[in-house]
Amino acid sequence: MRSNFDFTPYRRSTVGFDRLFDLLETGMRGDAADGYPPFDIVRQGEDSYRITIAVAGFRPDEIEVIAQQNQLTVTGKRARDDGKGEYLHRGIAARDFERRFQLADYIEVGEAGFDNGLLWIELKRVVPEAMKPRKIAIGSGNSTPDRIASRNKKALESA
Repeated sequence: MRSNFDFTPYRRSTVGFDRLFDLLETGMRGDAADGYPPFDIVRQGEDSYRITIAVAGFRPDEIEVIAQQNQLTVTGKRARDDGKGEYLHRGIAARDFERRFQLADYIEVGEAGFDNGLLWIELKRVVPEAMKPRKIAIGSGNSTPDRIASRNKKALESA
């Protein structure tokens, strides 16, 4: 089965979506193939989300969450065993990890918490006032030519 997809035809017929196609291509390869640690992304409201990552075997002080521009990075580095006891079976993953999430524009990372082996991170979309849709009043058809005519008349009188 073919795992890559060529976005070239779509890049030619769109304007301003280059970043979107880059994100799609990045998501189809790389760290997404590993699948460790598993995670869920839940939409909690129209503009709020929660990422929950299963980090069994890690303590909160062994996990680092960094939000930088449009990227969220979660890193886990387990402390080495103190040598107490001999493992007969080791089924809980003990490997270090780094999981990256590409965030859309205007997504802000809120609080993070740790409960029962699950790390959760709150996200919220905060769109600036200047970027929110606004209604534009439509004037009558006669006002625009009148204003232009009066401006031209004033310019001629002052010359």
